[in-house]
Amino acid sequence: METTLQDGDQLIIEKISPKIGNLKYGDIVTIDVSDMNGVDRSPIIKRVIGVEGDKIEVRDGKVYLNGKALKEDYINGDFTDNIREEYCNLTVKKGQIYVLGDNRTPGGSLDSRTLGPFDISRVGGKAIFRFWPFDNMGTPKKHGALYQD
Repeated sequence: METTLQDGDQLIIEKISPKIGNLKYGDIVTIDVSDMNGVDRSPIIKRVIGVEGDKIEVRDGKVYLNGKALKEDYINGDFTDNIREEYCNLTVKKGQIYVLGDNRTPGGSLDSRTLGPFDISRVGGKAIFRFWPFDNMGTPKKHGALYQD
């Protein structure tokens, strides 16, 4: 999630929103990937890009949500790779979300481009406050205004 979050940042994670279906574009969420495709780490923390019914496309270095290019000024890197074609041109199914990390440098993020959309049941919670380091204390930037409502 560089540059939004750094290794060692400590966050308060709110766990109710995913359970009641209250995830929104730009939310930063934790996802359990411990038993997926040989992944040996968990949880991962990513940004919600798409929700149920959204058409997602990753092409020409950009991410498109329902046909409109996202204005992603928060990402690390200038180009979003299309890692696995089957996960880079799809419609998000009921009960799933599509997430991407903010670190888009090659090999920088294990996200929906590699593992596909995630079932909401895998979402552990939503980051609502960074309390460490103190000089970066506050709400992680959601960038929700860059997404359609």
